[in-house]
Amino acid sequence: MTRATRPRVGLFVTCLVDAMRPEIGFAAIRLLEDAGCDVEVPTRQTCCGQPAYNSGDDASTAAVARQVIAAFEPFDHLIVPSGSCAGTIRHGYPALLASDADWGPRAARLAEKTHEIMSYLVDIRDYTPGGLRLEGSATYHDSCAGLRELGIHDQPRRLLAAVDGLEMRPLDGENVCCGFGGMFCVKYPAISDAIVGEKADTVERSGADMLLAGDLGCLMNMAGKLNRRGSKVRCFHTIEILAGGGNGPAIGEKP
Repeated sequence: MTRATRPRVGLFVTCLVDAMRPEIGFAAIRLLEDAGCDVEVPTRQTCCGQPAYNSGDDASTAAVARQVIAAFEPFDHLIVPSGSCAGTIRHGYPALLASDADWGPRAARLAEKTHEIMSYLVDIRDYTPGGLRLEGSATYHDSCAGLRELGIHDQPRRLLAAVDGLEMRPLDGENVCCGFGGMFCVKYPAISDAIVGEKADTVERSGADMLLAGDLGCLMNMAGKLNRRGSKVRCFHTIEILAGGGNGPAIGEKP
């Protein structure tokens, strides 16, 4: 593949990945490069604005959206290792800026080329990882935004099927919310804790060694609950496994 045919993609790292789990960002770069992309990480990026958007602060969200749009317009695609952030950019930005004669069309154009990373690897790049082996078992949680806003379900499972030695086990209620919900866990902590408690029950009943998902917020919420219980289940973002990880510290574990 010549450089002229390689897509130039901008990686939207996300706040949580940048602050809490940068390994996910590095894993994303490795996978995108292996899939034939030229990857850049614009330094002008900040939060996608999702917390403000979900709290009804449209003015602050619009200001953030304009900054993100300006930073990522030059790229062929914007790639995000998070269904919730990708959903905000794909659906929230065009809705929020629809009445703006300048930024509305720009938001719509960016939305069209914004993709969650596993969806992009499978649906756009037709990518299959090679040479991977990880002994163990895992179960998969479908994050709400990725599943319901973006239709991400089969893609991560297709990618994980390429990992030799990894046994995928079913998860009861795989599509049921973990209780994180962005600001939901802050506004309604008791309800959130009850929901994640039920999710932890199903994860442990699966008998899997690892819990995988595509959103760090969900993973941190579930890992926190499992760790507080003393569970031996280890939590990873799926792309960490696909980039050859899974042997180092899991989410919530000390290095």
